Amino acid sequence: MQRKLGILAGIVLLLGLGAVAPPAAAQYTAGLTGTITDLQGNPMAGATVILKSLDYGTTYTMKTDKGGNYRQMSVRPGPYELTLKIEGQEKPVVVDKLLLPPAPDNRYDIDLRKRVVQPSAEQQAEIKKQEENEQKFESMKAAFTDGQSKVEEADKARAQMMKAPADQRATMQPQVSSLYQSALQSFQQAQKAAPEKDPNLHLVYEKLGYANEMLGNYDAAIEDYQKAIELKPGLADYYNILSVAQAKAGKPADASQTCEKSTSLDAARGASCWLNLGIVLYNKNHLPEAVPPLQKATSLNPKNPQAWYLLGASLVAMMTAKQEGEKIIPVLAPGTVEAYQKCIELDPNGTWGAQAKAGLEQLQAMGAGVDTKIKVKKGKG
Repeated sequence: MQRKLGILAGIVLLLGLGAVAPPAAAQYTAGLTGTITDLQGNPMAGATVILKSLDYGTTYTMKTDKGGNYRQMSVRPGPYELTLKIEGQEKPVVVDKLLLPPAPDNRYDIDLRKRVVQPSAEQQAEIKKQEENEQKFESMKAAFTDGQSKVEEADKARAQMMKAPADQRATMQPQVSSLYQSALQSFQQAQKAAPEKDPNLHLVYEKLGYANEMLGNYDAAIEDYQKAIELKPGLADYYNILSVAQAKAGKPADASQTCEKSTSLDAARGASCWLNLGIVLYNKNHLPEAVPPLQKATSLNPKNPQAWYLLGASLVAMMTAKQEGEKIIPVLAPGTVEAYQKCIELDPNGTWGAQAKAGLEQLQAMGAGVDTKIKVKKGKG
């Protein structure tokens, strides 16, 4: 009987089994050691074992070694809480209650294979859904990467086409369109493969919009950009590209509303939105319509020489004339000369400044009474 009691005194007892701690003398201490085994039966290295005294609140933290072993010596005998944590997981894997008798060789092994609980039907369905989403994500990623590669190839081909003589571009256009069409198909595959509510889906729609825009499918591009905005409403750049597509589709009023939204989110990005809208209208030769967005662009970013030049050139289109005697005198729209002058001031030796100077000289040659001797402010030395 005494031998049996001696054996029981050396075993780590679980609280709740009715074990009663023997009276602890001050000169006695306890120790704890053990091995952690993972779900595959291998030693778990680098796991964190936390031992907390329920009597005194003292906490001891250990890391398992390569063999999955942990050890803590010289603690007060008594009740403890043992917590096992694995790196990368927020919640503890195991939380057990132990009673340590005054013995240096108490052992407590944890085999996670024996802790596995059969998931419920709902949990099994959720696990299956997660696995399916992971497979969908990989498919989406592969298609998206393929589409991005094709877009880059198409952009290079388009850049080469734009540098070619005008009479050669028509023969190069089919190849460029074919590349963008191939990219569009890849992005469509990515969209179909995307997991439900995937946080990356807005990027897929943005690329769909770009491919459609490059193919001249402006209404489709608008829909794609709007879907990207629905998924990521706080991104000003998405409003900027939507505005360009709306302008190309012949919807300048919609484009202006979109730029207003971009400006409300980010004034600097809003300036780019108005400038891009002005550029599209300018390139379409809708010069009077280009004036308001360019005025807003220069107001939000007064240091952009391109915006000032385009504003001056667009205002020229609003020039009227009056007759004085037998002469017809050009009457410039307010701000025309000032826009050119501001461009020259910002870019005195650059491309935009040179075009602004040429514009003023042309106005003078027309008899608009423009002084071409522009004073450029000198920078502070």
